[in-house]
Amino acid sequence: MKNIYYWSPCLSKVGTYKSTINSAISLAKLSNKFSVKVINVCGEWKSEKQIFEKNNVELINLGFNYFSFLPKTGFIKSRISYLIIILISFIPLIMLIKKRKPDYLIIHLITSLPIFLSKFFKSQTRFVLRISGYPKLTIIRQMWWKYFSNYIYFVTSPSKDLVNQLHQKNIFKKEIIKFLPDPIIDIKRFLRKKNETMNIFVPTKKNFFISVGRLTKQKNFQYLINEFNEFIKLNNDYDLLIFGEGEDKKVLNQLIKKYGLKNRIFLMGFNDNVDKYLEKAEAFILSSLWEDPGFVLIEAAMSNLFIVSSNCKNGPIEFLNNGKGGILFETNQKEALINSLKEYISLTEKKKFSMKIEAKKNCYKYTSFRHSNIFQKILI
Repeated sequence: MKNIYYWSPCLSKVGTYKSTINSAISLAKLSNKFSVKVINVCGEWKSEKQIFEKNNVELINLGFNYFSFLPKTGFIKSRISYLIIILISFIPLIMLIKKRKPDYLIIHLITSLPIFLSKFFKSQTRFVLRISGYPKLTIIRQMWWKYFSNYIYFVTSPSKDLVNQLHQKNIFKKEIIKFLPDPIIDIKRFLRKKNETMNIFVPTKKNFFISVGRLTKQKNFQYLINEFNEFIKLNNDYDLLIFGEGEDKKVLNQLIKKYGLKNRIFLMGFNDNVDKYLEKAEAFILSSLWEDPGFVLIEAAMSNLFIVSSNCKNGPIEFLNNGKGGILFETNQKEALINSLKEYISLTEKKKFSMKIEAKKNCYKYTSFRHSNIFQKILI
């Protein structure tokens, strides 16, 4: 039985956090070929210990728990945390690889440290780099990846578009770059959440659009609020619910107050069962500057919700089949979202239904079962 170790020091419960959990559990539950372990670098996975143990995933403590002391929001503060993790983890990670000799080390976040060590442990451990989202391919990053490319066993990407970009950049050998959809949909969990009973907040207009994500620059919620403010001047039948927490919350609240929309745009905070709102919403809006293609996008499609999305890099266009499974608008372009919402309202119910079906069909590419099958073929 092969030993697989996951290195993924997540500072917050974002997409990579879910992807790490779902990937580790899918390999542990759906294959008898691997013994799966997650490295608890600084205490970031402590709260997930029970769910890991329940699903035959072992949690390996790398050192002491200092996670609660790390700053987690903001670009500069998060980079300071990354540097602290690298400095504190350098020797312990070397010792762990030496002692336990994992067959595979799956690298998710703060990749520079394990990539550096790949040069010294290639003979005993295969390093797999999982690229998520839309990485900024700066000159320094390209040079770093290219220098260590011969020591990396495989590179995986959650979108075919990113695979093609990596081919064009010629950073890695083409044969080691693999398409690996993220394990976003767990059918059992989806059905369990769907059957849960809970009271939901009903906004003023009852008909509402929904958007979900961390309140950060990437999700581009300032643009969404600006566009929605203009849209309701043309059509006053809808409210907007935004779910998530993040460093931009204060700025977004100020923008909502500026427009006098506190009874029309609602910042709902974090909700563990946003699925219930997805079932009741009129449509899902993705305003992001980049995605991969985005957990909530796929969860919305799985909930039979119509999707209006920016055509950002890398995944939404691919997931929505260039507009066959939803309406795409130019990222961050003034009035682009307004026109897309007007287009949505003008569609017949038959057309809306056919586009929702097209999107939902693509959801099954992102199930834990399919992820496990593809990943096993890559690793073996």
